[in-house]
Amino acid sequence: MAWNEPGGGNRDPWGNNQGGPGNQGGPPDLDEIVRKLQERVSGLFGGKGPSGGGGGPSPRDLSLKVIGIVVAGLFVAWLLTGIYIVDPAERGVVLRFGAYVKTTAPGPHWRIPWPIERVEIVNVDEISSFSHKAAMLTRDENIVDVELTVQSRIQDASNYLFQDQAPMKTLRDATETVVRKTVGGAKLDFILTEGRGAVADMIQQGVQSLVDEYKTGLIVTSVNMQPAKPPEQVKDAFDDAIKAREDKERLENKAEAYANEILPQARGEAARATAEAKAYRDRVIASAEGETSRFNAIRSEFEKAPEVTRERLYLETIESVLSGSNMVLIDVPQGNSLMYLPLDQIMRKQSATTSSPRTSMLDGADSNQDSSRSTSSQMRDVSRDRSSR
Repeated sequence: MAWNEPGGGNRDPWGNNQGGPGNQGGPPDLDEIVRKLQERVSGLFGGKGPSGGGGGPSPRDLSLKVIGIVVAGLFVAWLLTGIYIVDPAERGVVLRFGAYVKTTAPGPHWRIPWPIERVEIVNVDEISSFSHKAAMLTRDENIVDVELTVQSRIQDASNYLFQDQAPMKTLRDATETVVRKTVGGAKLDFILTEGRGAVADMIQQGVQSLVDEYKTGLIVTSVNMQPAKPPEQVKDAFDDAIKAREDKERLENKAEAYANEILPQARGEAARATAEAKAYRDRVIASAEGETSRFNAIRSEFEKAPEVTRERLYLETIESVLSGSNMVLIDVPQGNSLMYLPLDQIMRKQSATTSSPRTSMLDGADSNQDSSRSTSSQMRDVSRDRSSR
């Protein structure tokens, strides 16, 4: 019968009679409770109670050992709870009583277990992105629709957790601020055409500067800007202007290509004409200098020996005049000079006349006679010149 059931009497949970004469209705003795608890624990480990007798350890000693073992096991288990592993894409932020201590790299680590230290695991390789779209006023007071996508990731885990209460909201606000500043400082034509890449770079640098100033721990990896568009009300006019600009650039490129083709050719021809003129000039100058040098040399020789020089000049002149003639002149000491016609040419002429009509023969004879008369006249002139000397 349980102690708390009807008829259980005044017994306590350990079977003691609370209403006995020794108890007199008071609470159970604490020493008695501890003694009975030790006896039961020692019984579980094979020990004997006080009635067992013998010289074994007392129940109190056994209970102290058991408690020490249990406490040591619990302490070891508590220490093992401080082991944690950080993945390659993560960083571990260690906090001691809520204050930042250090940031751990990927791999196994140990910290002082809870409640002294705890670890916040932060994924630093995860890419976060958001889009921003707005209609803005440009520098030249035109309205343009701008749409871009900003991508970011965590660079400093401790700053991301503790320096800014809402890092992503700060990033969005910084993006809107920088976009309005950048677009408001540029002209519409620059934004619509070749300036899109430059505008995106300026926005990325400006946003990164702001988030670094606020210590959000974020890094802006890229800013992808979509082609800017004018408002729908004036889109047709802008399209016409862009088409005209493209036609202008195409014609300019075509003219530049033609110029690049013609100019080298003209420069080459000019260089060639200049080189030819310089060569002709040098040749004429060299020839004149040579003639001058030769004349000066002949004059100096003539001054030394006039008769000899005159004779040599005469002979050289006769040689140059008669070098192309087919006649042979023989100078004899007495009498007239004899003339010998070239027999090989006469034979060739005779063979030509035998194979041609009579008129050709007569023409050949006349030409021979003319040649003979011309040669005779030349010889007479030479003889007259000799006699005059």
